[in-house]
Amino acid sequence: MNWDNALLRYARPVPRYTSYPTATQFTGAIGPSHYARWLASLEGQSLSLYIHVPFCQALCWFCGCTTTVAKSAAVSVAYASLLVEEISRVAFAIGGAGAVRHIHWGGGTPTQLGISSLRRVLERVRARFDVSDDAEVAIELDPRTLTRETIEALPGLGFNRVSLGVQDVDPAVQTAINRIQPIAFVREAASCLRDNGISWINVDLMVGLPRQTEGSVRRSAAATIEALRPSRVAIFSYAHMPWLKRHQRLIDASALPGPRERLSQALAAAEVLEAMGYLPLGLDHFALPGDRLELASKTGKLRRNFQGYTDDTAAVLLGIGASAIGSLPSGYVQNESRVVDYRRAIERGGFAIARGIALDDDDRVRRDIIERLMCDLRVDLDDTARRWNVDRASFDDDIAALGPLVDDGLVRLSGRRVEVDPSARSLVRSVAATFDRYLSPAPMHHFPEFLHRAEHSAERGPSSGGPSGAMARDGG
Repeated sequence: MNWDNALLRYARPVPRYTSYPTATQFTGAIGPSHYARWLASLEGQSLSLYIHVPFCQALCWFCGCTTTVAKSAAVSVAYASLLVEEISRVAFAIGGAGAVRHIHWGGGTPTQLGISSLRRVLERVRARFDVSDDAEVAIELDPRTLTRETIEALPGLGFNRVSLGVQDVDPAVQTAINRIQPIAFVREAASCLRDNGISWINVDLMVGLPRQTEGSVRRSAAATIEALRPSRVAIFSYAHMPWLKRHQRLIDASALPGPRERLSQALAAAEVLEAMGYLPLGLDHFALPGDRLELASKTGKLRRNFQGYTDDTAAVLLGIGASAIGSLPSGYVQNESRVVDYRRAIERGGFAIARGIALDDDDRVRRDIIERLMCDLRVDLDDTARRWNVDRASFDDDIAALGPLVDDGLVRLSGRRVEVDPSARSLVRSVAATFDRYLSPAPMHHFPEFLHRAEHSAERGPSSGGPSGAMARDGG
């Protein structure tokens, strides 16, 4: 079988499934009062925190994040004060907060706050929550704005994992996306980080950018690994949405690769990474043997949340900051996206929740199924039915819908065990979508729309700081 043709044929517009239900299902019917009740039920539970900083020094033209250019240092300092207040408010609502095992700073470029503001926010986190001594504290960094002084300060603040945005090392591609960043510069930043005790380094690469070719993507991937040897790598696909992200209008659409070339670029990058010793995980991530993410995958404990793939097993992810999304047992919530609206909500004395969704039992069962498919490329539906005490026949229609994929060898069925062929892992979202009761039935679609619409959601795209590994990602 020609796998390229098969993947193109079965592609259709589907979410990235960093949550289920996805963010497109969030509504304004869920607000601050719901969040307050949901927080009050969390006492003693293990927690993770995501802290969003929506500022960059300059906008990259490809960026799909909720971010802006801060006009002054005073803006960043004021925003840090809002974060401190929200943290205190959330902790108070919970009461006896449980242990925090993961803290992730994303953006934007979190270091735009400045070291003193980063310290101030983290001190408030540690004062209000029980942060484990072995907690993973991660931050997205823009190598272009890093200084030696910043790098030297990070370990003292407790940071032990960083994510560096590389995207592509070809100067022509970098010019086309307004991100000039010589690989030697990134290598120096990584070396300085390691010299200061931060050895867990994640990197992201992108495909589908203007002026990229399969050959250039191969060279970029190889050069990145040779220069940096990161613990984890994520390969993301550029989503061109100039109607939504106005700065993307600066990208020459005629220089974007076509659908077949985009697919060949993604497969080529994966081939390079695997040849250089990285193991594929889930949809689009890779890790060195022995990395915590790889070990989680090996033991069936890989998870997926709004930061992408993770080994974090906490049942609660608290989102702090403008546009941040939280995941709680009762449902999902998202803060106001615009900084001005977020500020007004916090200054009014409440929470900044703008929208969300409450989960029902069917949501939880299907979330479990979709997460296992996205993480393991397989799921045992009989085992799922037993664990959730539901009728195994409730998945009959979903299994039937997989028929064409099974007939073409992309998906295997053994009884009621569903397994995606590893060579078709880029199709796993379409398989997971079979179990999405909110997604309108749609025929398998032309590949460009699959990429453009699937990569977009109400959340975040690739940031200038570079979300990767457990720290990734956009998607619903």
